Amino acid sequence: MNKPVLFSTKFHKHYLQRIVGQKNLLDKVEKRIELFCINPKESILKDHGLKGEKNMLRSFSVTGDYRIIYQEFPDHYNFLDIGTHNQVY
Repeated sequence: MNKPVLFSTKFHKHYLQRIVGQKNLLDKVEKRIELFCINPKESILKDHGLKGEKNMLRSFSVTGDYRIIYQEFPDHYNFLDIGTHNQVY
């Protein structure tokens, strides 16, 4: 059984600011989130753990530059941020 995904206030804010106005990017984000919900370890997502002060977090790719930062819990995933590599790191 797949775990549910929760969206933080910061994620929602940045989704509206950075993604919604760009139709092609919006479509890709929606498809990647759907894929993540089906199989979080799908290789196309390039999921990986982060290092340093963000070592409790993980990231996966939406495009070559856009990422979603999330934290995994035993019973759910919490999406924390979305944006370009420079915006989220």
